[in-house]
Amino acid sequence: MNEWTTIRRKVLVEKASKRSVCLEFGIGWKTLAKILTHPAPPGYRRQAPRDKPKLGPVLPVISEILESDKTAPPKQRHTAKRIFERLRDEYGYEGGITQVTETVARARRHNKEVFVPLTHRPGHAQYDFGEAVVIIAGEKMKAALSVMTLPYSDVFHVSAYPRECTESFQAGHLAAFSFFGGVPLRTSYDNSRIAVKKVVGAERELTDEFLRLESHFLFEHHFCRVARGNEKGHVESLVGYGRRNFLVPVPSFSSFAELNAHLEAACTADLHRSVRGKREGKAERLEADRAAMLAVPPDDVFEIARVEQRGANSLSLVRFDRNDYSVPTAHAHHEVTALGGIDDVRLVVGTEVVATHPRCWGREQICFDPLHYLALLERKPGALDFARPLEDWNLPSCFELLRRRLEADLSSAGTREYIKVLRLLEKATVRELAGAIEVALSIGATSADAVTLILFHRQERPVGLFSLDGHPHLRSVAVESIDLGAYDTLAQLGA
Repeated sequence: MNEWTTIRRKVLVEKASKRSVCLEFGIGWKTLAKILTHPAPPGYRRQAPRDKPKLGPVLPVISEILESDKTAPPKQRHTAKRIFERLRDEYGYEGGITQVTETVARARRHNKEVFVPLTHRPGHAQYDFGEAVVIIAGEKMKAALSVMTLPYSDVFHVSAYPRECTESFQAGHLAAFSFFGGVPLRTSYDNSRIAVKKVVGAERELTDEFLRLESHFLFEHHFCRVARGNEKGHVESLVGYGRRNFLVPVPSFSSFAELNAHLEAACTADLHRSVRGKREGKAERLEADRAAMLAVPPDDVFEIARVEQRGANSLSLVRFDRNDYSVPTAHAHHEVTALGGIDDVRLVVGTEVVATHPRCWGREQICFDPLHYLALLERKPGALDFARPLEDWNLPSCFELLRRRLEADLSSAGTREYIKVLRLLEKATVRELAGAIEVALSIGATSADAVTLILFHRQERPVGLFSLDGHPHLRSVAVESIDLGAYDTLAQLGA
């Protein structure tokens, strides 16, 4: 460009001869004429496309292959190399692979989808799950990131859970609503099985738990077209933003509660970031979002739970979310309702909660409660030393001493007597029963009835009126009413 400008100045300003300029710069008459005509190099201009004697005849074949690929499985579509091989073997193409590669790349660029920029209204949200690697209590694992964004203000909330499931979906919504200070009017989702049972054209058959969440908070839903995550591109981009900025390097926390406290603080700090092209900051624009949102229902707690109908098997175990949880043996072979939350799993028969276990987020694990099997062991005392539910049951040393005493005094009947003592844990804590056993051992009264009497006596508390609490055997005793009229007569005679 510098030489172009110099030549034009010499001829048009300094009035140098064209012949001298051609000799000085080593250019021809046609080139000089082009320089004098155009202020800048016009570039290469061909009147007609260059002929492609080898590639030209197979261009329709390439177009046909690329068109058919649109309906083929994504992982079984043609590469440029595969197209070249087919052209060579099936159509006698004699050219090189470079021409084919460039033609395929050019065609694919032309076929890429173009999107219309959309406007985002206050009070509307987008939701998605992502994942990130974290260290919880020393264990490296993948965490599911629940992300909800408000595209108008660019505010977003991230929370982490052991796995993507109904419970974490619900918990993520509640955490986001609390952070935003309101419920979005309308939220966009992909077609996750957590929310959508079946896709029928433009219609969606929704899951009961999603409908329960929507009915409680009264927001509207919008589901993207299948495999069209770009329709909620705002949250798609912020999933990656949150992972890169909040969880790099790989963080280590003692629990998910501590991790979520860290993420909450990071989202709060992000409110001070400005939005590109907007005069207001994120915190200011959030106020407009809040003004358009629904209020969070007051004094009304939404229960985070997945409800499933299950059956207890012959081992008195109920399977929920790929893990087994025990129930009292009286409920074996019965229908059980499992309510799985983030922290625990409750097992219900009728209207009664018969078992509560800490939630297990692993796979193929078994969660036993030893108390659930004591009633069965009382009928089958020979299984006591081989009962798997009791393997990791660490009881105070006085329990083992009591068993040895009972078995020494009563032989095999002592085992059944010891199990009767263990069953007192159904009504007392380990500490309370251990205290009663120590007293019983000190006075030499080691029978189950003696331990029961000592335990109930130690549990009694002074009351203002006589109470039958702790004395169920007295409830069947009937005492006739006494007529005190005779006493009044005697008192009058004595006066």
